[in-house]
Amino acid sequence: MESNSFSQLLITAILSSAVISTIIGVLFQGYKTRTEARARSQYSWKEQSVTDLLAPLNMQFDRTEKAFKRWKEKNLYLEMKVVKVGNETIRDLLLMKGHLIPPTLREDAGRLIEHYDVWLEKFDKQRLSENPDLNAPFVFVGPDGYAFPVDAEKKFRDIFKEYWKDLYGSSK
Repeated sequence: MESNSFSQLLITAILSSAVISTIIGVLFQGYKTRTEARARSQYSWKEQSVTDLLAPLNMQFDRTEKAFKRWKEKNLYLEMKVVKVGNETIRDLLLMKGHLIPPTLREDAGRLIEHYDVWLEKFDKQRLSENPDLNAPFVFVGPDGYAFPVDAEKKFRDIFKEYWKDLYGSSK
């Protein structure tokens, strides 16, 4: 009789252990699956942020920076076709691709948008009004408190390089 109850106890212990092991395995597999899905989702978001927002921003930052370096005297072509288009493109990318802006850069994006809004408004008043001031050397908004936020641009360039390296290896 004791042998029978020991056998039943042993079978119960083995079955309980198997059930517990199965439950733990299922829970672990679910956790692993969710973790992998989250990692894939984060990778996918980062890749989309780079390709649809950060890389195009970086190209426009480079383009407008090079235009300013070429600017030796009043040059309406550079101002209207390169700087204006670049400024509009950067502002529009930030507005249309806001879901791809890294959370740490949202305030910086807002400062860039504000600068470009003010610059474009002043450009329209100065260059595109009924009586444009074509004698002004260039459109400038620095003294009005809306100077270009150089630090914000640098943060976007830095995160672009960081994300690129994370995704594709070397940034060179």
